[in-house]
Amino acid sequence: MTILVTGATGRVGRHVVDQLIARNADVRILVRDPAKAHFASNVEVVQGDLLDIDALRTAFNGVRTLFLLNAVAGDEFTQAIITLNIAREAGVERVVYLSVFDADRAVNVPHFAVKFGAERMLEAMGFGATMLRPAYFMDNEVMIRDVIFNHGVYPMPIGSKGVAMVDARDIAEVAAIELIRRDRAAEKIPSETINLVGPDTLTGAGLAAIWSETLGRAVVYGGDDPSSFEHNIASIMPKWMAYEMRLMAERYVSDGMVPQMGDVERLTQILGRPLQSYRQFASQLAASA
Repeated sequence: MTILVTGATGRVGRHVVDQLIARNADVRILVRDPAKAHFASNVEVVQGDLLDIDALRTAFNGVRTLFLLNAVAGDEFTQAIITLNIAREAGVERVVYLSVFDADRAVNVPHFAVKFGAERMLEAMGFGATMLRPAYFMDNEVMIRDVIFNHGVYPMPIGSKGVAMVDARDIAEVAAIELIRRDRAAEKIPSETINLVGPDTLTGAGLAAIWSETLGRAVVYGGDDPSSFEHNIASIMPKWMAYEMRLMAERYVSDGMVPQMGDVERLTQILGRPLQSYRQFASQLAASA
């Protein structure tokens, strides 16, 4: 049966599509701009978004399994609930949902609270779902690359508790494996939650040290105060979103994103290989500069 992928042109979604194609899945994607959908010709493209009811109904026709990824937005929860309602209307029972690490605890951070709400709706609406809860994406470091490379400062307030940053490629491969497992099962599989983490729990000072080693020159940690971080990113995103990122950073400092016992081992078993490390990612980012 067909697997529908939302968010297919983003940093995680595009890898999910590639992984599914590599596993001989029938894939359909819902995208706002088909011109950005640079995939194999056998990927079916539906133009629309998660609030376009007609497009959603078209996209879900003949679909058995959904990969639901909806980005941080002011109407993120509405997008998720509308999509789940249309999915249920179409008879879809199998979902892999991209949530966030500690969604049930960091409820003062808007998109964490939204994703926990969507998790609860998946359960209440009777879906068989895998809730993927990724830690902070290594790939987000692209947004602060210039500060690291040109000013010698690691600016993200990470703190000393540690954050087990995860590579988008690992997220996507686990998502594809779960999508295939659910799609090809004889019956709907009970729901479960998987924490998606990297192999190392990294502190702010530790990240600066990795970048110093990678670049061969001193990089210092910008500190735990999120005020300057919020101010700087407000120049590249809406102020409400910059404030939300501040709230997220405050959670990193106060609580970290520390894996539970067995998380790394479980992911290694699912993937059949070691997880991508931050050092590998930093080297690749530096080489691409």
